[in-house]
Amino acid sequence: MKISKRAASLQPSVTLAISGKAKQMKAAGQDVLSLSAGEPDFKTPSRICEAAVEAMNQGHIGYTMVRGIPQLREAICTKFKNDNGLDYAPDEIVVSCGAKHSLYLALQAMIDPGDEVLVPAPYWVSYPPMVELAGGDAVIVETKPEEQFLLSAAQLEAAITPKTRALMLNSPSNPTGMVYTKERLLELAEVLRRHPDVAVICDDIYEKLVFDDTVFYSLPALAPDLKDRCVLVNGVSKTYAMTGWRLGYAAAPAPFAKMMDTLQGQMTSNATTFVQWASVEAIGGTQDELKSWVQTYQTRRDLMLSKLAQIPGVKAGKPQGAFYILADFRNWLGKSNGSKVMESDLDLAAWLLEDLLVACVPGEAFGAPGFLRFSYATSNEVIEKAMDRIAQAASRLS
Repeated sequence: MKISKRAASLQPSVTLAISGKAKQMKAAGQDVLSLSAGEPDFKTPSRICEAAVEAMNQGHIGYTMVRGIPQLREAICTKFKNDNGLDYAPDEIVVSCGAKHSLYLALQAMIDPGDEVLVPAPYWVSYPPMVELAGGDAVIVETKPEEQFLLSAAQLEAAITPKTRALMLNSPSNPTGMVYTKERLLELAEVLRRHPDVAVICDDIYEKLVFDDTVFYSLPALAPDLKDRCVLVNGVSKTYAMTGWRLGYAAAPAPFAKMMDTLQGQMTSNATTFVQWASVEAIGGTQDELKSWVQTYQTRRDLMLSKLAQIPGVKAGKPQGAFYILADFRNWLGKSNGSKVMESDLDLAAWLLEDLLVACVPGEAFGAPGFLRFSYATSNEVIEKAMDRIAQAASRLS
């Protein structure tokens, strides 16, 4: 059977592939410590699970409107008003099968062949493939560790061409955990005002997972005149430990939201009905569990940072949100573990998994060669044991 060039050129998600391999090894009895998965290790709160069961018991098992049930879209509008100071109407909300689906729909609705989308690096692994599947060209804009991997106004200005149609903006970031400050967003807004044909896709999926005194800011809240050029993408996966429930949403100007709705209608129809009702409770109900979860993540972050600081040749900045650390292992490259020279972060990640039984994700997948991404959405015990194994690996290099 013939395979299309589009499908053949597509690379599988590195994060999902490594996570899957780690699970296979663990199922085979190996003591694998996984720091690769991008999902909370907490259970979905019982209030949300009970809402899903109640929805099924009440017969909410059929099709809904493609863009989502009115009750959920109203809850999302209330969330935007209360959390971000943004006014959206229900017809500006589209509920989809995960935030990844929302991002895909936004790009499909926006990009024509030959259009350019600016993707600051390091980036989430799926951004460039999604742009390419829409027929566009992902233009990678390199950011700097000393700038906390944040896109600068000068870099944005220099990257924009007549073909630029959108900027991908992820804060807090996967994989760096860095958060755009109010000042940096205002600087980017000044550049965008000079380029009225450039839209912004804001991936805010980690919005509520911020630490210390960090404050999350939404770009259109700071620059209301840009609101009609922004698509805000969010979801319930990371915030409420609902990764497998698959529900995301987007907020956009009504005509654009209608186009996303039309596309979704030909792809998946509506997001799972009882999950929509559960998400009404997730977004609109008590948020009590979040405070303790965020504190737990922060404690784990500090533990991982302290352990990494003790490993020779490794450097890591302090993430302000999400649950990842992107650590600099470039000093390890070119060294041998006794049987193989570590030529790249791919070699490092393979060695750590196969010999040390520690699963992490190579930075090359995120546009950050020489780095490794570690997730601290796991227990303190796993973090300590994994970091100790990596310290042992350092002692083997020469």
